[in-house]
Amino acid sequence: MEILRTEGLTKTYGNKETNKVTALENAEISIGQSEFAAIVGTSGSGKSTLLHMLGGLDRPTSGKVFVDGKDIFSLDDESLTIFRRRKIGFVFQSFNLLPTLNVYENIVFPIQLDGSEPDETFVNEVIDAIGLTDMKERLPNQLSGGQQQRVAIARALAAKPAMILADEPTGNLDSKTSQDVLSLLKVTGQRFSQTIVMITHNEAIAQMADRIIRIEDGHIIKGGEQND
Repeated sequence: MEILRTEGLTKTYGNKETNKVTALENAEISIGQSEFAAIVGTSGSGKSTLLHMLGGLDRPTSGKVFVDGKDIFSLDDESLTIFRRRKIGFVFQSFNLLPTLNVYENIVFPIQLDGSEPDETFVNEVIDAIGLTDMKERLPNQLSGGQQQRVAIARALAAKPAMILADEPTGNLDSKTSQDVLSLLKVTGQRFSQTIVMITHNEAIAQMADRIIRIEDGHIIKGGEQND
């Protein structure tokens, strides 16, 4: 089953030929359910622009993004915000935890923000799988960087989104902790049949994914389709 698909995805900045910059051009990607895909590119290759399009954080100049069968840019801003909150989980290199909330409260906060009641059984299963059972009452400043990133992963999983977008999720971690966090992301993704799309410039980290999609100068050059 296809969870993510793009068609002719293009993003340009500037409105005159002299200062027009094409950050992304005709990007075509297809990613299936439960797949762990890594999008790899150097700084300035367009991978962050692509992530913003895939997550509905920025609208493209042209082209389409389908998430769980929905053309997300056919939605108005309010509807897109709601869709993004319900269908897309985010894991950033900055953990973005609320300092006054404990681990459990941080994990369920986005669900409550949507006006829903957390599935406590599922949330506790995620917390157990992520290795945080004994830390549910701790505040973020009582956690290591690796533990805070685990909370961010659990928060993304807990809402049962169609997919998780991870943007350089180990960028603020040392190499050993990075390997541990990525292994955990992969294992929990498999356990909960979660689709994961990770942006990274790190080749070693990318090798942990099921498929590597390469982007250069705003173009997908390899791995965009599931049978590439």
